[in-house]
Amino acid sequence: MGAPVTIPLLVNLFLNGLVLGTLFFLIASGLSLIFGLMSVLNLAHAGLFTWGAYVGLAVFNATGSLPLALVAGAAAGAALGAVMEVGFIRPLYGNHTFQILLTLGLFLVLNELLQLVWGPSLISFGVPAWARTTISILGMPFATYRLVVLLLGGAVFAAVYVILGRSRLGIVVRAGVGNAEMVQALGVNIQRVFTVVFVLGGALAALGGAAAGPFFRVVWPQMGAEVQLAAFIVVVIGGLGSVTGSAVGSLLVGLSQAFVGYFFPAGALIVNVGLMALVLLIRPQGLFAPGR
Repeated sequence: MGAPVTIPLLVNLFLNGLVLGTLFFLIASGLSLIFGLMSVLNLAHAGLFTWGAYVGLAVFNATGSLPLALVAGAAAGAALGAVMEVGFIRPLYGNHTFQILLTLGLFLVLNELLQLVWGPSLISFGVPAWARTTISILGMPFATYRLVVLLLGGAVFAAVYVILGRSRLGIVVRAGVGNAEMVQALGVNIQRVFTVVFVLGGALAALGGAAAGPFFRVVWPQMGAEVQLAAFIVVVIGGLGSVTGSAVGSLLVGLSQAFVGYFFPAGALIVNVGLMALVLLIRPQGLFAPGR
């Protein structure tokens, strides 16, 4: 540890943990929806995260607009999510072994296609001038872009919470997961609803990738794979299908990684795995119920 432990340092680590947790939330929330509500373990989710980062980078370089880059990244994830569900996942509902094998193969294909287009090397992801400024919190500088990430995460959480908990779509999704035949008999196209869930999950993952690019200042082909383990830990801790659980789990994982990563770097992953194991021992279903 190269610096004394001070209140400003702890505040800075706390804020950085919140930002990191927000990025985890963006990928984990989509994974939780697909895995928790539809019982599909989508190992290709990390590929959508990475594609969102690269598409966002391409749009940012072409336009200089960060909002457009975020929107384009999310749109790319939504489109890929729709193609995956309609073209590949739909015939395999209920067959978890084939789902795992298929989505793992899709992840490898997405990764190879990405490297064919952009290459295997790291690529710098710039930040617009307005986001390169800093604000002072207890004498410690805090990048404006990190504040943008926090606000983005809060807005996404509110939107997804309302969609799942207060809208007709959320009611239909939960009912369709419980009894698809009954919902279909009531005149609802349940396959279309499940496609919408995949689209939403893909958009969230890719939005996370597009937001992570300026945070890390670079993009690289393995960036999605490197955060997917943390996303799975978040989903298990928070509870499958729970957007609130994803938010709380993401913040716990982000904060533990920030603090432990600073004071004891070798133990960052161990602490998160240990936290997941503790939750599984005490409350195997996760901290929150699905749909909450």
